[in-house]
Amino acid sequence: MRLVIARCQVDYAGRLTAHLPMATRLLIVKADGSVLVHSDGGSYKPLNWMSPPCTLVEAVGVDGRVEWVVEAKSGDTLRILIDDVLGDSAYDLGIDPGLQKDGVEKHLQALLADHPATLADGLSLVRREFPTAIGPVDLLCRDDVGATVAVEIKRRGDIDGIEQLTRYLDLLNRDPLLAPVRGIFAAQEIKPQARVLAVDRGIGCVTVDYDALRGMDDPTARLF
Repeated sequence: MRLVIARCQVDYAGRLTAHLPMATRLLIVKADGSVLVHSDGGSYKPLNWMSPPCTLVEAVGVDGRVEWVVEAKSGDTLRILIDDVLGDSAYDLGIDPGLQKDGVEKHLQALLADHPATLADGLSLVRREFPTAIGPVDLLCRDDVGATVAVEIKRRGDIDGIEQLTRYLDLLNRDPLLAPVRGIFAAQEIKPQARVLAVDRGIGCVTVDYDALRGMDDPTARLF
């Protein structure tokens, strides 16, 4: 991971355009290729970012200022013009073991692993917690025609969950033994913004009834 604190100007161009005037910001370049621009406020969310797969080219202009050009596979670009660097450091964080699920989310994952067809007709489990270089995929499945399906499971589904699944899909689709891989985002509740982003990225959304799933595993529930 590379952390750069710099006075910079940021311009994003793609399906929409966005401009951040010159100011001091934190620039993060992660090992997976993602680039994030943070201010000292605004909670944990970046002001702008580019998700992998993308390329970063660093060049020096005729005025001596450094410019980063980050380009996504879609053709969207993030241009960061650096006026002054206040700090530049790199760290090797190693392999992250992944997020530890809370009790309900972990149980939800186990229930869906036992009953994958509740997510889509004909879906069957290949492996739970399928390992990747950027963390484990909750469920790796096959659909009724044998195609690979990656499933990300949350209690409450928001945009961060869609971004997480997008990163998994980008990585899995580079493996010729798995590609093409499509995604399903499953949660007890999915926020409207997350649904819009999922549709834009070709990811399916499934709202899960936790109590109904528990009933499928409860022999007494089937007596009524």
